[in-house]
Amino acid sequence: MRKRPRFYLLLGTAVLAVAALAVVAVVRSFAMVTVGPAEARRQGEAAGAVAAGAVDCARVKCVALTFDGSPGEPTGEVLDLLAEHHGLGTFFLEGRDLDRYPELVRRIAAEGHAVGDHTWTHARLTEATDDRVRDELGRTADAIERLTGRRPTLMRPPEGRTDDRVSRISRELGLAQVLWTVTARDYATDDSGLIARRVLDGVARDGIVLLHPLHAGTVPALPAILDGLAARGYTLVTVDQLLAPGTAKPGTIYR
Repeated sequence: MRKRPRFYLLLGTAVLAVAALAVVAVVRSFAMVTVGPAEARRQGEAAGAVAAGAVDCARVKCVALTFDGSPGEPTGEVLDLLAEHHGLGTFFLEGRDLDRYPELVRRIAAEGHAVGDHTWTHARLTEATDDRVRDELGRTADAIERLTGRRPTLMRPPEGRTDDRVSRISRELGLAQVLWTVTARDYATDDSGLIARRVLDGVARDGIVLLHPLHAGTVPALPAILDGLAARGYTLVTVDQLLAPGTAKPGTIYR
């Protein structure tokens, strides 16, 4: 058997090295860099900002409950429960159903909760064209502003799917991206006890909890979640309050 010439061995090694670098480059291009609430607060303090309002999460044990999806009957139940527990939340709303429930949308804002953008149709933004990403986010932001008088500054990409391109477009539209630190995976179970345990087992100070009120087990789980958080000394705040005195920067991913 003839030995392979050294030239081909070197060529093969070089090709593999280039391929490896290409893979690393692709991975790095999608590397997700996130900012946590504590870092956002430090950035705000460094800029000379002062925490506004009654809650300073640098001193108080805070957690942000976030609710994703279209508004509907369960939304009113969530608002009632939050009011009973003197807590605030952040609602990331899909635009396509906002005009079916305008009073609910207005109530969310009027009661001091934050209203965020969750796209018009729950589209996977990483798979959409630039124009569609702008339309999904822009139409929803327009509808929220029309109903509440305030344009959203926060958005949550459906399924948490984002990348450099989505971040760039979000920055253009003035929207910061908010992911989560705890998910109850309530989309996969109707067991309210399991949903509550998942939240309470996973939560920590400065946590951002993901919930979906339209799933059958979520609202029934909420009393146990709220009672459990209160027993552990948590204050329920909006995402904006969690970051204060820092402010959410458009395009940045917070978690």
